[in-house]
Amino acid sequence: MAKKKILIVDDTEWNRDLLVQLLEDDYDLAQAVDGEQGVKAAERERPDLILMDLGMPVMDGWDATRTIKANGALKHIPIIAVTSHAMVGDEITAREAGCDDYLPKPIDENELMRKIKKLLA
Repeated sequence: MAKKKILIVDDTEWNRDLLVQLLEDDYDLAQAVDGEQGVKAAERERPDLILMDLGMPVMDGWDATRTIKANGALKHIPIIAVTSHAMVGDEITAREAGCDDYLPKPIDENELMRKIKKLLA
């Protein structure tokens, strides 16, 4: 059975590396370093799920999520906001932008895996 594909969109190499280490055994992975590249990668790779940082240069994660969710061919892809924006209201803002779930940094690995499995089920 083919592995599900996850797109990791984060401008910090350390964060991407951590997610790759957590996920590479179970999933095919693609990466992007900002929201604009994330949108292009989503169009090209057609991932099963996207892990989206919110605070990024060029195009932030909120705009990238809105752009992906506005695309009829991509809007079904679940997006988890994985972000250091963890103030009261940030989760609401992320969900309003179209994120299907929300996970504050530093990442709780068990919570991340639970959310991924739930959205890919």
